[in-house]
Amino acid sequence: MNELDALLEQVSGYFAVLSEPTRLKIIRALCDGEKSVNDIVEQVESTQSNVSRHLNLMYRAGVLGRRKEGTLVMYTVKEPTVVELCRTVCVHVASRVDAAPADPKALGDYFRSSGA
Repeated sequence: MNELDALLEQVSGYFAVLSEPTRLKIIRALCDGEKSVNDIVEQVESTQSNVSRHLNLMYRAGVLGRRKEGTLVMYTVKEPTVVELCRTVCVHVASRVDAAPADPKALGDYFRSSGA
């Protein structure tokens, strides 16, 4: 495998991490700062086991950071570029859909980043 092939393999893996709607919801939940697993579960509206599975995968992939605070595990977006990437893709996809569910600019705001 040459260097380009190896790079493209890594890029493909990066996009695979972002290819699941629940993971995008998790990134969205973390756009405005660090949150506990329970806070993320509430915001994403999923089960704790499902959210925890996705959080662990995203942490192992280097997209998220985490730290312990007593008995809580706190997560944050480790790579701010992932937020910008999600925002860009949302706006692009929304602008291409004939009956877009929302204003493309509003979708860009959906992945806002204050501190991420």
